[in-house]
Amino acid sequence: MLSQIGHLLIQTAFGVFVYALLLRFYMQWLRAPFRNPVGQFVSALTDWIVKPVRRLVPGLFGLDLATILVAWFAEALMLVLLYWLRGFSFAGAPGIAAGMLFTVAALELVRASLYLLIGVIIVQVIISWVNPYAPLAPVFDALTRPFYTVFRRFIPAVGNVDLSPLFVLLVAQILLILLDTLARLLPGGG
Repeated sequence: MLSQIGHLLIQTAFGVFVYALLLRFYMQWLRAPFRNPVGQFVSALTDWIVKPVRRLVPGLFGLDLATILVAWFAEALMLVLLYWLRGFSFAGAPGIAAGMLFTVAALELVRASLYLLIGVIIVQVIISWVNPYAPLAPVFDALTRPFYTVFRRFIPAVGNVDLSPLFVLLVAQILLILLDTLARLLPGGG
């Protein structure tokens, strides 16, 4: 019982932090506005660690490498704590364990990014139906527009309804299935 509670607390605390870091990374990369409640929340939650790391890790081609690096290390630390809670010891082969750990952490970041995309699409679609001029609409539009554009080239609107969110969700789900298959192939996956 205590193990389950610890597992829940670790996953919740690190999960919120990693998703906030990923959202910050994608908001900066896709040039989503930060002057809104979502941007302010993400900045307030992550500035304490991202700003010092930025002094050491510069950006590259408009990508905030410091933020994604912190997310990667946070995910790896969460995995270490979860494995430790289950009684796993890294002492036997620390090099192999570290390599596996950072590989799994990278795969988990990709998975979290896909889930974040799915969530953003759902919120964006609801906002577009209910109140397309809501204050948060530009944020969600900026986060989804690049993904929709790929499908809008080939799929016309049907009855004035844009079907591109449906296709992006479908591709994201397919990628999640492929990611799960890849994770099962890794040592300790499964």
